[in-house]
Amino acid sequence: MLVLSRKKNESIVINNDITIVVVEIRGDKVRLGVEAPKEVPVHRREVYDAIKRSEAQSGETTGATEES
Repeated sequence: MLVLSRKKNESIVINNDITIVVVEIRGDKVRLGVEAPKEVPVHRREVYDAIKRSEAQSGETTGATEES
């Protein structure tokens, strides 16, 4: 894992088209802004995990299987 230090209004760039900006720092919380192309999904980790669980359950109930 790459660990970076950033201050308010500083940013990092990922793959030339995704920018993460530190919008606000308040106590132990940091607000981040994400600029990414519309076709790139951006989710909080708990939302991403819920989507993956839902997809897995959907696959189980429909009998779908993945082949390697």
